Amino acid sequence: MNRNATRRRFMGVTLAAASTARGQSEPRYNIGQKVRIGVVGGRFGATFQWHLDPDCSVVAVCDIRPDRLERLGQTYHCRNGYADYSRMLRHPGLNAVAVFTPAPLHVRMSVEAMQAGKHVISAVPAGMTIEELERLLEAVKSTGLRYMMAETSYYRPEIITCRAWARQGRFGTIYYSESEYHHQSLHALAYEQGKPTWRHGLPPMLYPTHCTGIIIPVTGERLTEVTAAGWGDGSPDLQRNQYSNPFLNETAFFRTSRGHSCRISIAWRIAAGITERGVFYGDRLSYIMARPEGSPNAVFEVSQDGRPVRLPYQEADHFEKPPESMRVRTGHGNSHTFLTHEFVRSVVEDRHPAVDAWESVAYTAPGIVAHQSALRGGEHLKIRDYGKAPA
Repeated sequence: MNRNATRRRFMGVTLAAASTARGQSEPRYNIGQKVRIGVVGGRFGATFQWHLDPDCSVVAVCDIRPDRLERLGQTYHCRNGYADYSRMLRHPGLNAVAVFTPAPLHVRMSVEAMQAGKHVISAVPAGMTIEELERLLEAVKSTGLRYMMAETSYYRPEIITCRAWARQGRFGTIYYSESEYHHQSLHALAYEQGKPTWRHGLPPMLYPTHCTGIIIPVTGERLTEVTAAGWGDGSPDLQRNQYSNPFLNETAFFRTSRGHSCRISIAWRIAAGITERGVFYGDRLSYIMARPEGSPNAVFEVSQDGRPVRLPYQEADHFEKPPESMRVRTGHGNSHTFLTHEFVRSVVEDRHPAVDAWESVAYTAPGIVAHQSALRGGEHLKIRDYGKAPA
């Protein structure tokens, strides 16, 4: 991963601290605020609402690209700009970091932040290998700090609803679940300024959390066994990439910790609309998320005489949950404000966040093992369960 694992030596850049949004007045911070966060990564990192949360201030921003650093500064009204991540970690008063950098850097930067005494929220996936995931988990255990993976699917309105229904027992037994993440247009991000990025050749199952982050929090089950298959068209990008990956699309069949079945499909090359969706079939109630061809969300229930009946249904937006200042529309099913607020509350309340380190590993590891299965022609493989956060 020499090209983008270093990402122009993101971790070792020794440039002087850069100032952004010149001409603006210095930001004001309330003395009583609990979370003083630094945001790293000026593309996706600029799409969250830290500055709208009443218990959070953005006190530093960081990116090695001046244009993206400028964007972060303007978005969060923050003039404390850094091109060097290690220097930003030493910013006075900083107690949390949002890591929204290329995926191969997530664990390295998250661990460095925790070792510097900072709570961390990271973009997905949590890590790229099982070894990285174990290193991340060890850092959380040894430092006692809070870590959250910013998995947007967890806070899609459909999944908020299904999580609540599962807790209430409305599904009965969810004996089969499935999820699909199909994103044909991602190939546009495989190159930047004519050079391959970390997404070039990325195995689909190394980016599994938009699917597992739908399935696992609703079923409450771990994915423990897998057999998977992959497909590729033999194009030059697949013949030579940093992952030695031959697949554009991968499909995995999982067995859960309670013996139920689950199918996950992730595709970069597919003649279909972009989708992030899930299906939950229960013996009492089923929820089928909208498909890209236009079918709406559908809910079926077994009537008293044993017949399946489609219920009238309109999905709620759940905007009553975040503070009023954060009820804004965002990408990924309006999930960003929910993620932002949950991380802030976990730090303020000194508790593990919803998608903590253990959940993050449970969402990420099955895809890593599934890819290994696909490389081995569908070999049946076990997936280790790393448990759950201590109470």
